[in-house]
Amino acid sequence: MPAKKLDPDDLDAIAGRTLDHYNRHADSFWDGTRGHDVSQNIDALLQHIEGKPPFTLLDFGCGPGRDLKTFVDRGHIAIGLEGSERFADMARVYSDCEVWRQDFLKLDLPAGRFDGVFANAALFHLPGQELPRALRSLHTTLKPRGVLFSSNPRGSNEEGWNQGRYGAYWDLETWRHYRSDAGFVELTHYYRPAGLPCSQQPWLASVWRKS
Repeated sequence: MPAKKLDPDDLDAIAGRTLDHYNRHADSFWDGTRGHDVSQNIDALLQHIEGKPPFTLLDFGCGPGRDLKTFVDRGHIAIGLEGSERFADMARVYSDCEVWRQDFLKLDLPAGRFDGVFANAALFHLPGQELPRALRSLHTTLKPRGVLFSSNPRGSNEEGWNQGRYGAYWDLETWRHYRSDAGFVELTHYYRPAGLPCSQQPWLASVWRKS
């Protein structure tokens, strides 16, 4: 945990350095993640959305657009949100979707727009003191009873710099605290990759409904 409250300069540095890392390594990141199978996560979001498809979805932290394209290929209406300029450009080209470029620390989202939000490997980049604000923004942008999916590397409630990127590594109980305070109700959670002992599953995935 940070030893002190992060001030605006600290937050600007966190966003700037993390985004610079992704911009500089965009091509290698895409090469390394393009073939990842996250169908378990996509299915976890879609199966909990009420009503009849197609659904309107926000891919929060969409990266180069892998999952955006999957949502569209499945017949849904998908919009990406990405902080990295290079990722946003790549996602537009790869998915042919609309992509909003926004700083996660300064979100400006429309109210009641989306049936679901897919935040795969994205929310952990937010410092703990700023996570409640971001979750409230996602709560607001969901339609009534909309669904938020998130998957993040788990830890023992520590945050800080890791290989050029800022990350916060929460356990399940801490994630539950943040989500419930933001007005979400837990639907399910699981650890990834599937089929391994829990000690070998570094990712915590969870699904939440707007209450």
